[in-house]
Amino acid sequence: IQPAIAKLKNLVSLTLSWTDLSGPVPGFLSQLKNLDYLDLSFNKLSGTIPSSFSSFPKLRTLHLDRNKLTGSIPESFGSFRGEVPDLFLSHNQLAGKLPVSLGKMQFRTIDLSWNRLQGDASMLFNTQTMVIILSRNSFEFDLSKVKLPRSLVWLDLSHNRIRGSLPAGLARLQLQFLNVSYNRLCG
Repeated sequence: IQPAIAKLKNLVSLTLSWTDLSGPVPGFLSQLKNLDYLDLSFNKLSGTIPSSFSSFPKLRTLHLDRNKLTGSIPESFGSFRGEVPDLFLSHNQLAGKLPVSLGKMQFRTIDLSWNRLQGDASMLFNTQTMVIILSRNSFEFDLSKVKLPRSLVWLDLSHNRIRGSLPAGLARLQLQFLNVSYNRLCG
C-alpha cells in the first residue's frame, strides 16, 4: 500500500480485502481521520497490529481478519479515540493475554477466533455487546461468574479452556447462536 493513500483525507470507507497484500500493516492508514470502515481482511499481512489504529476518531468497523498477524492485541485498543469499532481479528496468529483495558470498551461485535490468545476474556462481556466470537483460542475463565449482557445474540466460546457452568441468566437472553463446546464446563 502506497503511503500516498493517506492523502485521501475525505475517504470514509477503504476496502482492500482479497488483494494479496503482504508485509506489515501500514500504520500510516491511521492518518485517514474520516475513515469509518477499514477492511484489510483475507490478505497476507504480517507483523503486529499498529497501536495507532486506536486513534481513528470515526472508525465503526475494523477488519484485520484472515491475515498472518502476530504479537498481541495493542494495549491502545482499550482506549479507542472515537467510537468503539466492531473488531474482527480472527484467523491470525495473535498470541498472549488480552489487555485488561479492553474491558473498558463497549464492543458491539468482537471476533478474536482462531488465534493463540490466552488468559481471561471475561472482561469483554459488556452491557452493549451483541456478538462475541472467541473460539479456537486458549482462554481460561469461569463462565458461571460472567454476567451476560441482555443485548447478546451470538456467543461462540468453543474450543477453549473455559470452566464453570452456563450462567443462570442465559435463559433470559434472545440468543440466536450459542456454542460452548470443547471446554471444561460442568453441570
